[in-house]
Formats: sequence, structure tokens, C-alpha cells
Amino acid sequence: MARSFRRVVTGHDNKGVAIIESDEAATQILQRPNRPGVTLTNFWLSDGTPTEYDGEVETCIGPLILHPPENGSVFRCVEFLPEDPEVLGKLDGKTAFAEMGAADNIVENARHPFMHRTNSVDYTVILSGEIYMMMDEDEVLLKAGDMVVQRGTNHAWSNRGTEPCVIAFVLVDGVMTRDAHGDRKTGIPKR
Repeated sequence: MARSFRRVVTGHDNKGVAIIESDEAATQILQRPNRPGVTLTNFWLSDGTPTEYDGEVETCIGPLILHPPENGSVFRCVEFLPEDPEVLGKLDGKTAFAEMGAADNIVENARHPFMHRTNSVDYTVILSGEIYMMMDEDEVLLKAGDMVVQRGTNHAWSNRGTEPCVIAFVLVDGVMTRDAHGDRKTGIPKR
């Protein structure tokens, strides 16, 4: 059973006094058979920068999408249960990511079926457990308390341990400003 998260949202009453507007379990959750053992839970979406802090309390409405909104951000946790290599070898990453609106983000013929790339900068905190962050060729073992700034690179998450790993993510919409050679691009197109 996946972990449940309490989400507390603050705000102001009509006199400008700081209040708790919402205190309940987060409800935008995605679990799917095409990616067994992984649960995504969204806490907050913003659709612009600067972001509104006096608007609606419930921003996580509709289907759970991998990417943050254009010019916005998403705050979520992902729980990764230990992987079963036999099951993993039979899974189709493109199909699993299509369920999150991100089929085109899968890296074809990669060393992990869920190797993907997003157009975002992801601030990442390992809350519990441990997990490997796999890159095109490198990988690093991350443990509770470790932080990652993932900047639009090909990557996959692989829990090869025996305990669940929970990671907090803040994804911020981004754009690549340099080409493959490191040269600054000109006329960067808006998505």
C-alpha cells in the first residue's frame, strides 16, 4: 500500500489574518500497472511565475501529468518500491509515460525502460530509503537527506534495495539555452 501524505495549505481570511485553509490527505495520486511499484502524489501546481499565493486552494485538478504547467511548477512526492528485474524487463516505458502525457519523453533503447527527459529543472530531496539515479552512462546512489538538481537531462530512477524510497520533487518549467556543444542558442523557441 502506498504512503498517504497530509497536505496543509495556508491562506488569509477576509481580514488578512493568516489561516489554515486546508488540512487533509493529498488526493491527486497516480498508480498504474504499466509502472508497478511507483506512486506519484501531487501537492501543488502553479501555472505561472510569479505564482499566485492568494488564489484557489485546490490546484491539483484533472489528470496527473508528468510535466509542470508551461511557465509553472509542480510539487509532488514519488514513492519507488524495490524493483523486480524480471518484471522490469517486460515493461514498456513509452506506454507508462503516455499515461502521464509524456510518451515522447522516453529515451528509446536506453539502459532502463523508464529513462526519460523532461523540459524542467527538478529540485529533488530523498526523504527515505535509497535509490540509484541513472544517467546516460553514469549513475549515483542517493540516500535519505541527499539533494539533486536535475537539469533537463536523460535520467531514470532505480530502487535496487529492499525498502521503499520516497522522493520529494519540485519541477520548474524550463528551456534549454545551449546546444549539444555547449554553445548558447539564439532565438530560443517557446514551447
